[in-house]
Amino acid sequence: MALIEVRLRPTGPWRTGDATGDRERTSAIYRSDALYSAVTHAMSALGWLEEWLDATARAAGEPAVRFSSLFPFQGETRLGPPPRTHWPASGAARSQLQNARFVPLEFARGAAFDESQWAVEGSSGAMLPAGASTPFTIGLRSFAAIDRLSGASEPHRAACIEFAPGAGWWGLAEIGGEPWEYRVKSAFRLLADSGFGAGRSKGWGRAAEPEFRPADDMAAPQNSGAWWLLSLFSPHETDAVDWSRGDYAAETRGGWVESVAGSARKKQARFLTEGSVLAAPSLRGRAVDVAPEGFPHPVYRSGFALALPVALETEA
Repeated sequence: MALIEVRLRPTGPWRTGDATGDRERTSAIYRSDALYSAVTHAMSALGWLEEWLDATARAAGEPAVRFSSLFPFQGETRLGPPPRTHWPASGAARSQLQNARFVPLEFARGAAFDESQWAVEGSSGAMLPAGASTPFTIGLRSFAAIDRLSGASEPHRAACIEFAPGAGWWGLAEIGGEPWEYRVKSAFRLLADSGFGAGRSKGWGRAAEPEFRPADDMAAPQNSGAWWLLSLFSPHETDAVDWSRGDYAAETRGGWVESVAGSARKKQARFLTEGSVLAAPSLRGRAVDVAPEGFPHPVYRSGFALALPVALETEA
């Protein structure tokens, strides 16, 4: 399995939605289940849907591909959710940095840093060099839906995320070799042109040519038997998690399915969230069928784990 870093540089606004369903709010994380869904639609457009589902959601063994969520980056600084077990590492930094929503990847994994040189930027919640500007802003755009028969308008607003120059999304993909490495990269290129997330008819969700970098060095073992989730996770029956250790949080995911078969509300399902730390020999995860009752085909929400080895708090 190859671990690949993906970088996307947005060319305009993105809308990633919000857990509340409020149109006037949007997340600063593009969740791994939404990314899997977007790639699945791209695989369908490229003619590889059934093979893709057989290799991932319907696979009897390990999935051929799994994704992290997408997180902000600025320049060469990759930001991610801090591990829940041991952030911040020192008492001196606790008052200033404990509420950081995003921290540099290297620091989250234990690298030393000078606390006086870093601060939490207020609007993004990102830990950045002191005085640095925000990597992204959340804005509200106004629209009006027009009734074609009466001419009446219904104004509404929608939130979107806009990145500063030199900033964008980064994430990880673990891929089990060809043909999936080529196909996943093709899907990302198609999505960069056609759009990720909501608002694609407005031109939202697009990006420049995706960048792909080898990232196998990130998976270097720490011999701790603990894993820092960078994706949503739904445990598989074979996942031997020691629930008495680590630190984790869960979230209920819902939303709507849009299909040639129709539109309907998905079944809700709970997932462990990014930043959770789990004690286990390894993590697999599973895809959950959240199709509405009576829907003509399955609708898969990805809970495959993409996690990096990390020390537990007692071992830090």
